[in-house]
This record gives sequence, C-alpha cells and structure tokens, in this order.
Amino acid sequence: METAYINSPLGITKIIGDENGVAVISIMSEATAISIEIPESLKKSVAELHDYFEGKRHNFTFKLNPSGTEFQQKVWKELLEIPFGKTMSYLDLSKKLGDVKAIRAVASANGKNPLWIVVPCHRVIGTDGSLTGYAGGLWRKKWLLEHETPTNQQSLF
Repeated sequence: METAYINSPLGITKIIGDENGVAVISIMSEATAISIEIPESLKKSVAELHDYFEGKRHNFTFKLNPSGTEFQQKVWKELLEIPFGKTMSYLDLSKKLGDVKAIRAVASANGKNPLWIVVPCHRVIGTDGSLTGYAGGLWRKKWLLEHETPTNQQSLF
C-alpha cells in the first residue's frame, strides 16, 4: 500500500491505496507534511479530491478497496447511493437496508467508514435533521454539507 498526504480546506488528508484501489481516506488530527510526489496508483484519487474541493466534481470514479465486515460493506455501498447535495437519516438508511431495528449497527458501520468524503457518511443525519455523529468533527460535517448544497445569493435588483 502506498500513501499520499494532500492539503484540503478541512485539513491534511491521508490517502492509502494501491493498484487494487483506495483503501483509506482520512483527515489527520496532527500536522503532517504534504506529499511532494504522489504515487502513480493514487494520482487519480488525488486529482478527483482536489476537483471535489474546488466544486468541480460531484462524484468519484477511482477504484475503492475498503476493508470491513460484510455488514459494513453493505452499509458503505448504500451510502454511495445518497446523491450529492442530499441527506438521509440513520433511520431511513436502516429501512433501505431492510431492518429498522439495525439503526445502531448502521450508525456504527457509518462511523467506521474508512473512505472519508468519497463514501459520503457525512450525508447521514439525525431523523430530526440534526448533525449527529461524525468522526471528523461536526464542524467538518457542516462544512461538507454546505459545500455540497451552496446557496446562491439572489440579486435585490
């Protein structure tokens, strides 16, 4: 596995992967040097993440290869179905997965998502519309949701 560190509006982003796909995208909590050279296997993911942060990309096309249980993989696959600029509650996500009672397990799998932003766990909110549970911090979740649903200032004249 190869690693790259890139700068983003939300902090230093760590990307780990190889020719089989990207396994991890995470935000760093401590200062880390930005990668001077990006490994060939990570160049597409780095370019697409830069495009996302610049507002030029709404979906990702690079290959994903996250590690997780069968249930986690099922939850992460469903997260990929939440459209850019939209949100879904944990309850609705549990219903889509076929078991309303699995809401806590779904929330746990959501929290273990290893592919920050690309598998859009930030688009999952509380049933009441509240911003709940985000490993990267609620301020980042708020930033991401606002980034994906910008409101245009209307002209008064």
